[in-house]
Amino acid sequence: MNEHVAVVDLGYGDAGKGTVVDALCDRGRIRAVLRFNGGAQAAHNVVTEDGRQHTFAQFGSGTLRGVPTHLTRFVVVDPLALAAEAAALGNPYELLTVDGDALLATPWHRAANQRRERARGGSRHGSCGMGVGETMAYALGHPHAPRVADTLSRTGLRRRLAAVESDLGPAGVPLDDVVDAYLAFGRTVAIVGTPYGERLLTEGACVFEGAQGVLLDEWRGWHPHTTWSTTTFDNVAELCGSFTRLGVVRTYTTRHGAGPFVTEDPALNLPEGHNATGEWQGAFRVGHFDAVAHRYAVEVAGGVDALAVTHLDIPDSCPELRICESYAVDGEPWTRIEPGPARDLGHQEALTARLNRAEPRTLSRPADWPEAIEGLLSAPVEIESYGPSSADKKFRNRIH
Repeated sequence: MNEHVAVVDLGYGDAGKGTVVDALCDRGRIRAVLRFNGGAQAAHNVVTEDGRQHTFAQFGSGTLRGVPTHLTRFVVVDPLALAAEAAALGNPYELLTVDGDALLATPWHRAANQRRERARGGSRHGSCGMGVGETMAYALGHPHAPRVADTLSRTGLRRRLAAVESDLGPAGVPLDDVVDAYLAFGRTVAIVGTPYGERLLTEGACVFEGAQGVLLDEWRGWHPHTTWSTTTFDNVAELCGSFTRLGVVRTYTTRHGAGPFVTEDPALNLPEGHNATGEWQGAFRVGHFDAVAHRYAVEVAGGVDALAVTHLDIPDSCPELRICESYAVDGEPWTRIEPGPARDLGHQEALTARLNRAEPRTLSRPADWPEAIEGLLSAPVEIESYGPSSADKKFRNRIH
């Protein structure tokens, strides 16, 4: 590879971004994996050919290949969760750099997030319970919200963490214990300025690894069942002038927790090895390939140059699996979900209400899944994935 590639999920997350990033790192000489949104709530599963397995959260999915990770300023960094992940990986801190301007998630953000979601009862929006959204929301109203660079100074760090504790309420942990843990993070991790990330891009091909999916985007997803994160290519475009846009989809659509899911079909026999019902995310839901929603994702993401299609081994074992090419909404056929004005959450909420009434209208079983998906999403398939490891991938050499 000699060009930068950005990997974005065109669904609700869980399409296989981790395994795609791992395969890209195995295939070419990659300078670094850059994370450009989300935080410790990510769960990107990687299985190598020799049987090693890890679910990546903050470290990039090229870590098992020895590829460095850079957490950009768009990532919400959780030092406590990162320390646990590092320990599981053998503490490869030499492979990690973090932009000092990235926001810090704290136990108080996490506790506030969980209290808020619990209070919604049966009307939960959906959450990973990690406090990422709470961290983003807090920063909007507090210009001095704690950031990674604050972990380099005890006085400044303690002052900012104390303010978070005062504003958000208890989390059951002593303030000074958190201060000590975050100072240890600051001593251990290489904290850098934004120019460092810019330099990485001049030193070789990089892979930008996204979190969650476009249909959960903070502005373009089905509000309010969304994430506090920009899941499209927009953040990458702020970091990098030229890159290949790679969209990832499964051969079937999945969703964690609450929110519209037009093609959901619990009767499908689709066992899941890495996802399950969780206390905060809710049930792991499966359904037919939703070409209508994925087309919308391509459009609001600004288009894709190529596709990676994962779980291509599944259709043979699930003969009932279909592709949904259109909806019926209030008696009207929909083949396209028309995007609304930028950053119009009122429009997105109204769209959510309509999608909750939608039903699959046209379902078909293709003879050739990659060819059918290419046609429906108007983009070429570059990577075909028939299993969890890099050896299970087929490249068509459109990414150089």
